[in-house]
Amino acid sequence: MAFQVSPGVQVKEIDLTNVVPAVSTSIGGFAGAFNWGPVEEIVTLGSEKELAARFGTPDNNTARYFLTAASFLKYGNALKVVRAATTNLNATSTGTGVLVKNRDDYDTHTLTAQVVAKYPGVLGNSLKVSMCPADAAAFATWPYARNFDSVPGTSAYAAERGATNDEVHIIVLDEDGAWTGTAGSVLETFPFASLASDAKADNGTSSYYADVLNTSSYVWFGAHDASFILGGFTVAAGVADVTAAGDFGTSAALMFSLTGGTDDNSPTAGEIMTAFGLLEDAETVDVNLLFVVPGTDGGEDVTIANYLLGVATDRKDCLAFISPPVEDTVGTAQAAVDVKAFADQLTSTSYGVIDSTALKVYDKYNDVYRWIPAAGHMAGLCANTDSVADAWFSPAGFTRGQLLGVTKIAFNPKQADRDMLYKARVNPITSFPGQGIVLYGDKTAQTKPSAFDRINVRRLFIVLEKAVATAAKYQLFEFNDDFTRAMFRNMVEPFLRDVKGRRGLTDFAVVCDGTNNTGEIIDTNQFVADIYIKPARSINFITLNFIATRTGVEFSEIIGQ
Repeated sequence: MAFQVSPGVQVKEIDLTNVVPAVSTSIGGFAGAFNWGPVEEIVTLGSEKELAARFGTPDNNTARYFLTAASFLKYGNALKVVRAATTNLNATSTGTGVLVKNRDDYDTHTLTAQVVAKYPGVLGNSLKVSMCPADAAAFATWPYARNFDSVPGTSAYAAERGATNDEVHIIVLDEDGAWTGTAGSVLETFPFASLASDAKADNGTSSYYADVLNTSSYVWFGAHDASFILGGFTVAAGVADVTAAGDFGTSAALMFSLTGGTDDNSPTAGEIMTAFGLLEDAETVDVNLLFVVPGTDGGEDVTIANYLLGVATDRKDCLAFISPPVEDTVGTAQAAVDVKAFADQLTSTSYGVIDSTALKVYDKYNDVYRWIPAAGHMAGLCANTDSVADAWFSPAGFTRGQLLGVTKIAFNPKQADRDMLYKARVNPITSFPGQGIVLYGDKTAQTKPSAFDRINVRRLFIVLEKAVATAAKYQLFEFNDDFTRAMFRNMVEPFLRDVKGRRGLTDFAVVCDGTNNTGEIIDTNQFVADIYIKPARSINFITLNFIATRTGVEFSEIIGQ
């Protein structure tokens, strides 16, 4: 209660321990074409192994996308990937391809095929599903019986309700060897599922064969096959349960070979931008380092790049890493001119970073070397900087700018080329004999000369703004009085002192009092805090003066000390 009306003790607890929270700075974001995996759905991955498991290993059409995503994972362990939608189709047991993008899309579909490949692509054409009912004769001749312990029969759930013969074994196979390299390899087995739609396993989860099949990594359940008889109900009705006693009957084993899956792994600029659209909302998607594979013709390279720069600029909590088209630097005698021409068409923003060349990397999945854009490595260098130093340190140079897993660069700029590119906002990637391949610049894509034309300053302010804004939300709907303003200052100043101690800034001041929260501000339900920051600057130019003097000269006479 607000006031006591009789003697007593009232205990209240007031929390004055609010602090500015830590925020993420190393989460990558990427969209592209892959051979497998959910379409237009954000998937978070922590390693290249997970990337290959979820989205399939690359071929000639998808290698540039796959290897670019994998390059980021050499440095960081958090990457949000979106597979772009193309005209790919899922394979089905009827041979008529359909498009089922992901789980949400599956839930809205009415499918006519008994089994459907989980995701679009020709990999689905190598899948085969077989089901064996509770029939000893069928099990004896079933070619996959050796993969199961015994003949399916009656589940305990069905037996308690007086029903019989509801169990079925399910196996998923790599019929053509596209998945494993060996035709006929077993991919998954699901023993003792039930034909009863209300059946439960011992742990309380559904054992209904349609639900069980949907836990597969390879296929969806599509439609019931009418040849399975359920004691008075046909499976096609989809309502068979064990509320009434009855025999689920027997039948021959079923075999489904999936066909009709197709590949179209050349996404348009629109399809790439639609996929990246899932990463646009800063309130619902936490991502910090966006990178992309550029298009190659029809202006798609510039269209995609400017779109991604716009996403980062609108979000204001991440950077977009842009590479020139691979063809601009591979096999051309005027790479510097072509890269500058590409960069000149890009939007000026401090939320973007442009690099200079394609990279040659080894594709272990196909035993070949391939050229890929450097954007994944550039984003990865920032993620690595976060782990070995802090976000406000520059990712460039010999200390933190060494590229990993790169065989060679397509274009190694000389001093004159580096001068031209740096003025065009392009960060050179340079190979030095005996010193490796290094990011040799830390400019953002901002044309205007200011502190924000450096990567470390922009990332410093992203961290500060994101962290303080997160903490400031807890001031909403409080009173704009001296107490609230003092709480805000006492929360922010220790955080900024910590950043200063970690070399992120040289000085700061927080003003949140009656000078900037005037009566007019308070009456319009606003709260104002002015946070002044002197950011630490990275060294881009070094001057070494070597001065020769006569033997008898005192240094203090020359230096003036």
